Amino acid sequence: MKIIVERAVQDDAEAVADLMEELDAFYGAPPTEPRQQRVDTIRRLVLTGHPSPAVILARDGDELVGMASYSFLWPAAGVTQSLFLKELYVRETARRRGVGGLLMQRLHTIAAEAGCSRIEWTTEIDNESARHFYAAQGYTIHEGKIIYRVEGRPAGRSSTGR
Repeated sequence: MKIIVERAVQDDAEAVADLMEELDAFYGAPPTEPRQQRVDTIRRLVLTGHPSPAVILARDGDELVGMASYSFLWPAAGVTQSLFLKELYVRETARRRGVGGLLMQRLHTIAAEAGCSRIEWTTEIDNESARHFYAAQGYTIHEGKIIYRVEGRPAGRSSTGR
């Protein structure tokens, strides 16, 4: 058997919907929407060929004081999408003035308008100021995931696993 890996296209939407239903069942989740709606959502959110990175900026008059970069990820719950916050940064001179909170509020609005089922992000364990900021905003740590990272340009692994 020779396995070929290639990018999914619009014509693959029904096959992807079937696999997503199996994935939901694997995690014990019932289907969240009718099959045709799942297929339509997959076509609209995933198989468009358009990347989703975006940035929002915070300004104090003419001065740029903060930014948030994010992408929409799929799948989240069922065939919904999530907003993944990649970076939230506020200049040191503007910290503790509500800029970070305003950026997070805007991300919530963007996620709601896009029909996202969740917002997710990470922070470094030793980034105490970020952790305090998120706690002060009322966010709690989600301990249900382990994050893996490969630095540099990851090379393919050999079939022997070395």
